[in-house]
Amino acid sequence: MENSPVENLAAEEYENERVPEKAQKGPSSFWGMYAGEHTAGTEFMIGPLFVAFGVGFGDLILGLILGNFAAVLTWRYLTTTVAMRTRYTLYHKLEMICGRRLVSGYNLANGLLFCFLAGAMVTVSATAVGVPFENVQMPSFNDTMPTGLAWSVVVVIIGAVMTLVATRGYATVAKVANYAAPWMFLIFIAAALATIPKLDSRQVNDIWTGIPTGDNMKIGFWGVFFFAWFCNAAMHLGMSDMSVLRYARKASSGWAPAAGMYLGHCIAWICASLLFAYQIQRFGDAASPAPGPMVFEAIGWVGLICVVIAGWTTANPTIYRAGLAFQGVLPKLSRAKATLAAGAVCTIAGLFPAFAMQLLDFVGIYGMVLAPVGAIIVVDVFLADKLGIAQDPAAQGGLSFNMAALIAWVVPAAIGFWAVGFFEMPLPTYATLPVWIGSGICYIILSKILYAKPVKAVQTA
Repeated sequence: MENSPVENLAAEEYENERVPEKAQKGPSSFWGMYAGEHTAGTEFMIGPLFVAFGVGFGDLILGLILGNFAAVLTWRYLTTTVAMRTRYTLYHKLEMICGRRLVSGYNLANGLLFCFLAGAMVTVSATAVGVPFENVQMPSFNDTMPTGLAWSVVVVIIGAVMTLVATRGYATVAKVANYAAPWMFLIFIAAALATIPKLDSRQVNDIWTGIPTGDNMKIGFWGVFFFAWFCNAAMHLGMSDMSVLRYARKASSGWAPAAGMYLGHCIAWICASLLFAYQIQRFGDAASPAPGPMVFEAIGWVGLICVVIAGWTTANPTIYRAGLAFQGVLPKLSRAKATLAAGAVCTIAGLFPAFAMQLLDFVGIYGMVLAPVGAIIVVDVFLADKLGIAQDPAAQGGLSFNMAALIAWVVPAAIGFWAVGFFEMPLPTYATLPVWIGSGICYIILSKILYAKPVKAVQTA
């Protein structure tokens, strides 16, 4: 029997030590969590955005099938392998490589970006809670600021509840997802089936027209493929899910993301895009992508409940990860208190609809900024000994600031950010893989140049 997650939280979460065998978990702890996390609030926003960016039906289906398969392979054979070999959180492993001073900056950036993503999910849930109240103004694609006092009150209440659940630790987060995931998936299907008879035309080319709305750029197969692969780049390529998969007893748990990718990032995205396509047929470019009203119109109150819980199951593990990141900045802070701080930032971010309404761009930038550190970890775990580079240089040599890691992280990410604008890429996810590969190559070269001597001889003050 597992211990209660409330008892001795600091010891149970193993923030700064390897997860012992007694605490490792079977596949059931992961399949439900991934299904819940990725069949959730973001899906209500991302599906409509594919319609807004003019994705045709064929490009959507093929791009989702292949892109999600690439993401699952990355989780299974890269992230899971690293997580089980090290059994550390991402943040502790990075400290061993990069040094305390450098990893504090990364942890802060990582935690804040996680909070912004969780904040987008608070926004999604708020669109459902606000439906029964006429004075709650729903956000549109163009809204970036809070839409009013009533909206703000709803967001604060939702954010507080989500944060309290996340403070109870990984076990509680996983239980919430396990209970909610099967039901939420059925709600997505039901909402889509209820919408189909209402459509003016049921021809797939009239639903997914391939014509962008407003000033949006058009994306096709490659846009969908790279987005499906890299919308979670921070989690798999960037190794953030080391913090979760370090608990895996068997490597087969690494297939668990498939539940989220094909139930959520495939079927749920298609269902959500269908809901928005109906709004487009009714209102044209004035159609609102707010999930609450769309789902309420399709299936009523049960849909609103689903939207609230969908935001919840995404925000919970994201706030949990953010809390671990903040604890990496302030090690003396308990995990529970760090999670409370993350929840507060998340709630503030949820007040601003911009994070939810520009989700394709946000998750692309978020992945491109955080994924490069995963390349550094891959080099350290798999290639360091073969290439004559010290493994865990900060831990072994007393480095407080690994300059090679800093340059290998920041420079490729900055070049990728510049390239997205210069080449007018429709989505930042086009640049994620080149940035990740470039970061790994940079780290190898710079480690040999800057730390050619044995690491113990290159200690910094």
